[in-house]
Amino acid sequence: MATHPPIARHLPLEMLYHWERHCPDRIYLRQTINRQYQDYSWARVADEARRMAAALQGLGLVAGDRVALLSKNCAQWFIADLAMQMGRFVSVPIYPTANSDTIEYVLRHSEAKAVFVGKLDDWHGQEGGVPADLPRIALPYDTMPARYQWDELIANTQPIAGSPLQAPDELLSLVYTSGSTGKPKGAMLSVERYAWSCEKLVQLVGLAEDDRGFSYLPLAHITERVYIYGGSLYGGASVAFPESLETFIDDVKRCRPTVFISVPRLWAMFRAKIHEKLPQHKLDILLKIPFVSSLIKRKLRDGLGLDQARVLGCGSAPVAPALLEWYYRIGLNITEAWGMTENHAYSTLNYPFRADKIGSVGKAGPGVTLRISPEGEILCRCDGMMLGYYKDPDSSAATLDSDGWLHTGDMGKIDSEGYLTITGRMKDVFKTAKGKYVAPVPIEGMLGQEPLIEQLCVIGYGMPQPLALVQLVESAMQGDRDSIERQLEAARVAVNEKLEAHAKLRGIYVVKQPWNIENGVLTPTMKIRRHLLEQRYAELGNQWPQGKSVVWEEA
Repeated sequence: MATHPPIARHLPLEMLYHWERHCPDRIYLRQTINRQYQDYSWARVADEARRMAAALQGLGLVAGDRVALLSKNCAQWFIADLAMQMGRFVSVPIYPTANSDTIEYVLRHSEAKAVFVGKLDDWHGQEGGVPADLPRIALPYDTMPARYQWDELIANTQPIAGSPLQAPDELLSLVYTSGSTGKPKGAMLSVERYAWSCEKLVQLVGLAEDDRGFSYLPLAHITERVYIYGGSLYGGASVAFPESLETFIDDVKRCRPTVFISVPRLWAMFRAKIHEKLPQHKLDILLKIPFVSSLIKRKLRDGLGLDQARVLGCGSAPVAPALLEWYYRIGLNITEAWGMTENHAYSTLNYPFRADKIGSVGKAGPGVTLRISPEGEILCRCDGMMLGYYKDPDSSAATLDSDGWLHTGDMGKIDSEGYLTITGRMKDVFKTAKGKYVAPVPIEGMLGQEPLIEQLCVIGYGMPQPLALVQLVESAMQGDRDSIERQLEAARVAVNEKLEAHAKLRGIYVVKQPWNIENGVLTPTMKIRRHLLEQRYAELGNQWPQGKSVVWEEA
């Protein structure tokens, strides 16, 4: 057992047992199946977790064994994770969109002794990554063949006795980074440090029993694991899950979440869908008419299912301030936050929301200390740090120094009120052919304010001038090219007016194929693999057509 003073007041399992005692019949999880809710009370969740913990022990697993979890979000994901805590196993979540090579790597590197397999869109293409001799437990959804079935184990296993707890300093989970620059690294998270992060978040945001969460961002990502799953455990909130991508908006509308966390790409897609029915120039006119303005705002919020949302979040990747300002105009205050797997994604939040701080990622949460190194790197220290990277002492020492500072790799600046603005990644800064250094992220932030652009990446290593690779919103790809080119060129000129000569964009290159997880350009957490695009378009600077400022890839 730990000998140091407790970091957190309550461990996750203590919170589960608290709700089981005080409100056993209250609904905790709402799983949508065939368009109907399958409800799980706190008592049912605790009972199934105890049964699954006993079932894992019955398969021969012992405390400390790693157990992987490969599934989209669902009620059983929560319950399986709680069962692993009860049995003192170490959970190893894997992104449900991971390819077979990544799955094989994580299972082998973590030395997993079993794997839960559940809701998956392409299990046929992923099954090759799961060794044939590794015991599989199938959650009750369409998934890869498995020797053991969730429902059978639950029905035929007596629950583990009592209300077991882990030691605070035990290893809770190995959470693998998304691998944007190479092989994923397994961040070692302890029980008490996860607990501390969840407690602090719930205290800051004020999550409570009448809140409703909506869980759809991958639970293998630390943000969802802390903000929604952890937040529900410590705040007592209920959580609903979507049935499928096709029913997503309907599922949000049914849940009407009070807490909704998303990523920049989805917020941009929501705006694009609204623009298809209500172009910006018409919206601008309507928002100037007092009575009509409030009606339109309410209709837009209702249409997204967010009319009761009091906490809206955005993180995981850089977001254009103009996008958040657009939502602010229609009455949706989106809190931008910043964090990493290495500190449980709990670092800074713009909460309580301040519109004048849009463009920043907020200020340090309670218990978090930030500073900027002489090189411009953001350093972070708190009680919610990882223990290090599994089997990687060199990377651990380089990331967490002897004084407890996390070297984030992000560059930033802190204003007089403590609000942090991210200015780029240390490793993303590139040198042009002129020998000048360019930080691409601020340029992307400015150009990304153009509504036609869904995603972009500024490149320029070894080029005479930087170029912007852009993916347009779907409707723009079908639009009038002359008009679109004029709009993009106007955006480029406006951005260049704010840049030094060596950083000015030479042109905009409109890519043909969307960037997504399936083709490897996006990580499972929706970050762009910049190095991949830099390699793919390395010769573009030397082949740029003379006199052109906007070029289409297929041309």
